[in-house]
Amino acid sequence: MITDKINTDMETKMEENQVTEQKTPNEQSGMHIRGHIKIFDPESGEVFHDKPNAIHYENISEALAYSLANKTGNVITNMAFGNGGTSIDPTGVINYLPTNTNSQNSTLYNQTFSKNIDDTSVDNLDPTYNKMEIRHIPGQIYTDILVTCLLDYGEPSGQAAFDNSQNLDSTYVFDELGLFSAAGKMLTHVVFHPVQKALNRKIQIDYTVRIQALTNLTAIG
Repeated sequence: MITDKINTDMETKMEENQVTEQKTPNEQSGMHIRGHIKIFDPESGEVFHDKPNAIHYENISEALAYSLANKTGNVITNMAFGNGGTSIDPTGVINYLPTNTNSQNSTLYNQTFSKNIDDTSVDNLDPTYNKMEIRHIPGQIYTDILVTCLLDYGEPSGQAAFDNSQNLDSTYVFDELGLFSAAGKMLTHVVFHPVQKALNRKIQIDYTVRIQALTNLTAIG
């Protein structure tokens, strides 16, 4: 009788453990996404900005899910530029607006230019300098998407001849940019001190998006 009682208790305990295990993931882990931009003149080497950016977590989580499921429309295709990220008060002080990543329909404050950076797209007119590369080191738990975008001397059309504008509201005095999906959703946003694009210089943006696995997170369910 004692043996039967022990066996019954063991079976009950095993069943309880099985229920607990079904509610707990096999691996406690998660994903973290972060971005960093470097804006510079590739001819002179002058660096205008080298800073982190904001991720639009709702839109990028959706884009990752669609991409993993091999569904079209959510891959990164464009880098957009704008001039609405800052304002100047009467004393001449530049004020920086917060990154605009709070709603699914978020966009730049005032987009004035956009360029295709998908080097597999027929709409990309210069895939040598406007492209995306995947960079991964074996054994590491992160993978980088390096987005390169070059604004050559002659673009955008209608820019000023020299980068000496005193009007920070000019169309091509950029103070914000972001990455957009083919579905038109903003995935990242960064606001920075105004940089003028003019005929007398090139501007290159190296935009790194790092996708990193995390461990020891709280179990789900």
